[in-house]
Amino acid sequence: MLVVSGVLNGTMTTKWESGHSGAVLSLALSKDRVVVSGAEGGDLTLWSEQGLPIEKLHFDGDGDVAAVTFSPISATKFYASHGESVSVLDTRAFRKPVENFTVNKEEINCICVNETDTLLAAADDSGTVKVLDLQNSKVCRTLQRHSNICSAVAFRPHRPQSFVSCGLDMQVMLWSMQKTRPLWITNLQHLAQDDEDMENHRSPGQIFNPPLAHSLSVSACGNVFCCGAEDGKIRFFRITGTRFEEELCVKAHTQGVSQVSFFGQDAGKTFLLSGGNDGRVCLWDINKDTTQTQKQPKHHTKKSASSMKMRQMVEAAPTISSKLCIEHGEKINWILGSDFQGSKVVLVADLSSSISVYQLGEL
Repeated sequence: MLVVSGVLNGTMTTKWESGHSGAVLSLALSKDRVVVSGAEGGDLTLWSEQGLPIEKLHFDGDGDVAAVTFSPISATKFYASHGESVSVLDTRAFRKPVENFTVNKEEINCICVNETDTLLAAADDSGTVKVLDLQNSKVCRTLQRHSNICSAVAFRPHRPQSFVSCGLDMQVMLWSMQKTRPLWITNLQHLAQDDEDMENHRSPGQIFNPPLAHSLSVSACGNVFCCGAEDGKIRFFRITGTRFEEELCVKAHTQGVSQVSFFGQDAGKTFLLSGGNDGRVCLWDINKDTTQTQKQPKHHTKKSASSMKMRQMVEAAPTISSKLCIEHGEKINWILGSDFQGSKVVLVADLSSSISVYQLGEL
């Protein structure tokens, strides 16, 4: 293994190498600070906190390991998607999966597990979300509402029966396991159209960069989530009951936002990481008042609704700022923020076979 260290934009950076031969696509972190990475060609690697590759595993077939996630209740149990399959693994016996599921008909893009480790959702290229009952090892829901690739899915903390999804159909959806249809749907194209018309005074309906939805992250409270899209914007939503509304929109990147991830939610501080196709990694300081619930009057026209939304964005804008922006230089495949040895750290996977680690220090 080769470790290369240096300073970039005033931030100490280290590279973890010799773990993969192809591009790293996904990252996950256990409670014990063990990192798992998935890569092209079915490769999976287990890393120590010091960046040493501990074990390697190769899945048969041509599927890429597009997503990995640890169990929220077990430090050694984790899940990995490869092609159309999902495998259950244990870091203590890494070389062979504990269990395998082949439930999706097309390649899986994202997997997530609820906080009780009883349900796993897998989103694939067909736009389908399959939900696995992990206790009974069977599919309990097949949800087919996205009309294009479903790129991301995320369960909500404190609500193990509820999750959100997004896709390249520009749709963001709120789901409940009690229903086979989404509780609420928002089309980002409509939101983007209002933004473009009001910010740039264009004729209604002109959108030059469609907001294909690439990424999702839900905050620790479970009621606020954000979505990163192809238009370079991050949109924040608040869930109220069976619906959600956009509360804030930030122009975060010059190209598509491939990854968003909440982290560091302690002592009243909340940070959001974003990674883009522009090769930038940004750290956002989310003020606790950023997404305060605002009582909204009923809207009777599209014009009045758009005006109210823009007014709310302007009022909320000062409560979020880019605390740090790293010119990483490569398209971002995955980002992961955590505490390593008393310091805030960001792990970045890109088009290369290495993992970049940025030491942020105290924030």
